[in-house]
Amino acid sequence: MIRFIKSIIEDIDSVFPRDPAARNRLEVFFLYPHIKALIAHRIAHKLYLKKRYFLARLISNIARHRTGIEIHPGATIGKGLFIDHGMGVVIGETAVVGNNVTMFHGATLGGTGNEKGKRHPTVGDNVVIGASAKVLGNIYIASGTKIGANAVVLKDTSPNSTVVGIPAVEVKKGSKIISLNEYAI
Repeated sequence: MIRFIKSIIEDIDSVFPRDPAARNRLEVFFLYPHIKALIAHRIAHKLYLKKRYFLARLISNIARHRTGIEIHPGATIGKGLFIDHGMGVVIGETAVVGNNVTMFHGATLGGTGNEKGKRHPTVGDNVVIGASAKVLGNIYIASGTKIGANAVVLKDTSPNSTVVGIPAVEVKKGSKIISLNEYAI
């Protein structure tokens, strides 16, 4: 129980460097929907790992209705996930989210069809996923990647890259800016 409370405090504290509107822990705890979604997910995930699937999905469903954020209880979530504004975010069953990831409203970590097994993205640490971005399939989003708003990411990314567009292409790899003229868009 102490570890659970500690993890919630860490999630709350991770908001301050990323949201200038956050004033204090109490405000973040009561007024930021992603904190409620993460608390529900942690409980649901424990139940899911114990094969209590119905109860896990029930908790997840209640959290979705209260927060507008849908996190499947099977998803693995690292420390410090910040979902800014939250509404419409979807994180699928086999998704893995690293530490200190920022997601904006409408972002999806989803599948591409009826595949079995690992079918959702794995997201590294310190990734930023823009508003309404869709990251689909069993792909790897490398640490430090920035995904532009409305991008549709269907392929693995390079570390510290920036990807934009439909389908998404890298426009920055590390510190090198890539000309969009190099792509047949």
